[in-house]
Amino acid sequence: MALIKSVRGKTPQFGHNCFLAENATIVGDVIMGDECSVWFQAVVRGDVHWIRIGNRVNIQDGAVIHGTYQRAPTTIGNDVSIGHRAIVHGCTLHDRVLVGMGAIVMDGAVVEEHVLIAAGAVVLEGMHLERGHIYAGMPARKIKPLPEHTFKDTIERIARNYLMYAGWFEADR
Repeated sequence: MALIKSVRGKTPQFGHNCFLAENATIVGDVIMGDECSVWFQAVVRGDVHWIRIGNRVNIQDGAVIHGTYQRAPTTIGNDVSIGHRAIVHGCTLHDRVLVGMGAIVMDGAVVEEHVLIAAGAVVLEGMHLERGHIYAGMPARKIKPLPEHTFKDTIERIARNYLMYAGWFEADR
């Protein structure tokens, strides 16, 4: 069973049909929507500020979701995929965003919907990523518009697949 811990009188809340891996950690002021998944060794740490997560969000293995005390909460929209070992810290991710493996999104950044953040990219504090584009690099920069076929084959497919993967684990319990 995942480590679910209250901090400062706040206990994580979960929507319907969420999958939490046995060694995932969810702490404090976290509210998660329906059909979300938090995978192996991922940490969602709402101890220093609140974290709000929409529906059908997958937080993959080793990812960290956190904020900054009294400054930067974290908001994640619907149908968002947070890649393996990514860090999402004190920022806002709108709907249908993919944060690639090992990417970092820092305090105060705003990521509009339909954005793909490439693996290893670093979105600096306060950056604003425009809807419908691919961002990559250190620091992240706009690379090109996100083609419709890439959106469907990457962002939508990954979000859908993680719903399926979570079902595999539920079937084995």
